[in-house]
Amino acid sequence: MRLRSTKVAEKVILAYSGGLDTSVAIRWLHEERGYDVVALTVDVGLDREVETLRSRAKAAGAADFVLEDAKEAFIRHFAFPTLAAGAVYQGHYPLATALSRPLIAKLLVDEARRQGAAAVAHGCTGKGNDQVRFDVSVQALAPDLRIVAPLREWDLDREEEIAYAQRHNIPVPVTKESPYSVDANLWGRSIECGVLEDPWQEPPEEVFELTRSLDQTPSSPAYLEVSFEAGMPVALDGHALDPVSLVRQVGELAGEHGVGRIDMVEDRLVGIKSREIYEAPAAVTLLRAHDALEQITLSKDQRRLKVRIGQEYAELVYNGLWFTAYHQDIAAYVQSTQRHVSGTVKMRLHKGRATAVGRKSPKSLYDLSLATYDKGDQFDKSAAVGFIQIWGLPVRVQARAQTLDSP
Repeated sequence: MRLRSTKVAEKVILAYSGGLDTSVAIRWLHEERGYDVVALTVDVGLDREVETLRSRAKAAGAADFVLEDAKEAFIRHFAFPTLAAGAVYQGHYPLATALSRPLIAKLLVDEARRQGAAAVAHGCTGKGNDQVRFDVSVQALAPDLRIVAPLREWDLDREEEIAYAQRHNIPVPVTKESPYSVDANLWGRSIECGVLEDPWQEPPEEVFELTRSLDQTPSSPAYLEVSFEAGMPVALDGHALDPVSLVRQVGELAGEHGVGRIDMVEDRLVGIKSREIYEAPAAVTLLRAHDALEQITLSKDQRRLKVRIGQEYAELVYNGLWFTAYHQDIAAYVQSTQRHVSGTVKMRLHKGRATAVGRKSPKSLYDLSLATYDKGDQFDKSAAVGFIQIWGLPVRVQARAQTLDSP
């Protein structure tokens, strides 16, 4: 008797958020590609119950569900270094979603190695930024692994995805009436799709979860003292806290006062403009506190260059270049700038604004005896005339030789 050989299905590790795209992707990967799908959920500040995610993944056809608690690593090694850099994309976006992608990609690779998987997968669309961040990160860490992206291959729009999920009894938290695509972590929350795709339409209040509308915020301001050591937040109101607890507490208080709503049209890496809604109460508050501390601890020249470096840092994070030598070089510069950025900043939270109203540091460059206009003034005003003479010399030389024409 001849024995019939049986082919063992290859494993694929899917970055599983529990949303519509990745839930539908589980079924597609199994039925269309024949993979045994391991759904890997990386907890960087989940807004969904773990058991709900597990049951949803199993209902979609996952062979296994794995949860990785990465909250501490996310804040300490991804969010806080970006905070130290002052990295904000196009002046508004504190990179919450973008920051989580390289970490998730690394954990995908780690899980693939543990389970002997042949491929990793994600639920990114073919015109979004996240596909680049995942793919490039995986290529940098494990160029031998295959990368599968179902949403780049199937021809389904969002309504058809919802119908597909309903047809296969996959429970997803999305309906035609509430079609929003949401990604949330400790550093911030992004909301897309539906009416939000029209940049003329005001976002409905229902899309916000972390922040109160201004008419629902307290009438009196709240004050918060944030302490930093070498550029990293370490304490609130004098109490030392771990990174996760600190970010949670700042986010809760700032969100209660309506801080952190962002409505912008940003330039995606793939070349299109996209209307994006973000909530980032902790990130916005801490970024402003950190900037206020740098105002008294960095020199003029340091601050001028660091603003440019911060922009470069934001671009490389947004563009998916975390695991590069370029990032290592910029990160080394940023770390050097932070060696004296220690002290405390007093923040005022009120009606959607986070404002630094006080700052102090043992390494402060602010000298009251030089800055004051009162009797304690030690500034040598007699030196001003000579300074201005030298400073203005090239202006006078040019003015004598070349008459300035009126515009």
